Amino acid sequence: MGLGDKMEHAAEEAAGKVKDKVGEATDNPRMEAEGEAEQAKANLKQSGDKAKDAAEDVKDAVDRD
Repeated sequence: MGLGDKMEHAAEEAAGKVKDKVGEATDNPRMEAEGEAEQAKANLKQSGDKAKDAAEDVKDAVDRD
């Protein structure tokens, strides 16, 4: 998994957190919900990144043997 993708996904999560907190502070439930949804989407992408990294590690370990 590329470092750029990981950074992009982390930035998406951070943007979602900001939107969530701004929604809370301004009593805007729609913005808060959008922020939570963006965080969830970014977290799924990050989970995919981790799974791909783990699969690559397994492949590398098998190739060494």
